[in-house]
Amino acid sequence: MALGPNNLFNGGAQLSGALAGVAATDVGLRQYMLRVYNYMASGLLLTGIVAYGGVQIPAVMDMLYAPAPGGGLQPTMFAYVVMFAPLAFMLVLSFGIQRMKASTAQTIFWVFAAVMGLSLTNIFLVYTGASIARVFFISAATFASMSLYGYTTKRDLSRFGSFLMMGLIGIVIASLVNMFIQSTAMQFVISVIGVLVFVGLTAHDTQNIKLMYAEADGAEAMQKKAIMGALHLYLDFLNLFLMLLHLFGNRR
Repeated sequence: MALGPNNLFNGGAQLSGALAGVAATDVGLRQYMLRVYNYMASGLLLTGIVAYGGVQIPAVMDMLYAPAPGGGLQPTMFAYVVMFAPLAFMLVLSFGIQRMKASTAQTIFWVFAAVMGLSLTNIFLVYTGASIARVFFISAATFASMSLYGYTTKRDLSRFGSFLMMGLIGIVIASLVNMFIQSTAMQFVISVIGVLVFVGLTAHDTQNIKLMYAEADGAEAMQKKAIMGALHLYLDFLNLFLMLLHLFGNRR
């Protein structure tokens, strides 16, 4: 088949159109991922502010902690409610986001982040401020590296999802058991395994969030996807931070 001027022109036009479509997708994907990271970072900032602020407000501390018989502080019943309340918000978002408006989902995410902050006030009572800051930056560097890997790798990470979920379930069960037996050795093992699991989940979830992007999605659907993606990465970062804090934090 001979290539005439018309053939070359049509071929060039098709190539230009394809390249333009790829470029538009790349721009849209970058904007979508930026929105995910902005939600996640804002949620973490809100959690940190509430956690630190709660320690500074006596009325909040009185609601969360009471003097222990042997000295020190012990959690109140309200503290246990606050501790498990974030789970309820997560379930509402995970199973109900399709039926709610994006603005409602966003509000629930902010409330979830704030309540999570209340549940974490104890870390400022247990660990020194310097060690919390140090572990935070270690966690941020680790998270950023693994999230970047998950975003850029061509390797399919979905096959690791089942192993990571089994590890996550094991960590949750072991942590609940250790709440009653208070074993230091068991907490060390949980923290080491937890670091490995949440490092893997950071890369795995980032790749999944990237694959969830669709150029044809409307603004409402895109915002919902960004909120759910931010929730997953928020939990990955926060749990990674807590596991590292158990390992490297300096107690008061």
